[in-house]
Amino acid sequence: MSASTKTYPAKSSTGRAQTEPALVRWLLIAIALVFLALFLLLPLAAVFSQAFEKGLAVYLDALKEPDTLSSIRLTLITAAVTVPLNLFFGVTAAWAIAKFSFPGKNLLITLIDLPFSVSPVISGLIYVLIFGLQGWIGPWLQDHDIRIVFAVPGIILATIFVTFPFVARELIPLMEAQGKEEEEAALVLGATGLQTFFRVTLPNIKWGIIYGVILCNARAMGEFGAVSVVSGHIRGMTNTVPLHVEILYNEYNYTAAFAVASLLAFLALITLAIKTVAEWKVRQQLESE
Repeated sequence: MSASTKTYPAKSSTGRAQTEPALVRWLLIAIALVFLALFLLLPLAAVFSQAFEKGLAVYLDALKEPDTLSSIRLTLITAAVTVPLNLFFGVTAAWAIAKFSFPGKNLLITLIDLPFSVSPVISGLIYVLIFGLQGWIGPWLQDHDIRIVFAVPGIILATIFVTFPFVARELIPLMEAQGKEEEEAALVLGATGLQTFFRVTLPNIKWGIIYGVILCNARAMGEFGAVSVVSGHIRGMTNTVPLHVEILYNEYNYTAAFAVASLLAFLALITLAIKTVAEWKVRQQLESE
């Protein structure tokens, strides 16, 4: 072969990355580790150290305080209502978007992403403007003795708004990547729509559902902005755990504040562990397609 026609294999980007000096690679790793230590591990360690600073007995007493128990109960109720509703919406919306073509499909996708672009405080204010005493339907609600704002229904509505994209956004790309050949084959073989969903679609998306539910639940329990606007901060009645932490901290009751905050930190750690497993399962599932 002549020099004019001789070809050489192109270097891949992976090969170039592997030829970077060891000093550069270790420097990048060190920067990432320092960043994680300063902005993740150090605050997390501070929360637990402050929570247990005065001993386990004081920590447990802070958690057993009536207002704390009330905030925990309200947070659990809010999550128990919000997550199943968002799960139903997320699965329905993802199935429709991934498996069918219909007018307004792009608009639906845009609306699903809306809570990501709207400040939670603004979303809470919108509910006040609609359901508040001076809102659009506030007088009618007052005449019928129905309380939305500064009550549990308002907290649930605000939480639903800020959390409803999580399940749908996890399932849409997963279901689109899987295609609809298996569902079409099941229908050809005589399966009904529900049989197709429960026996074909659902097993293929179960880890994506778990992933979305975990993220949705974590955001529902930790939401502050929207809930703060619509709750009214009524102690023992409309305070969730994040709002109760703020009140304790503002009252200089730091040990109790960090003790209650540690519950959210525990939730974050559990969420991270389950999220990692679910993410790995989803990645494996996509690679096997």
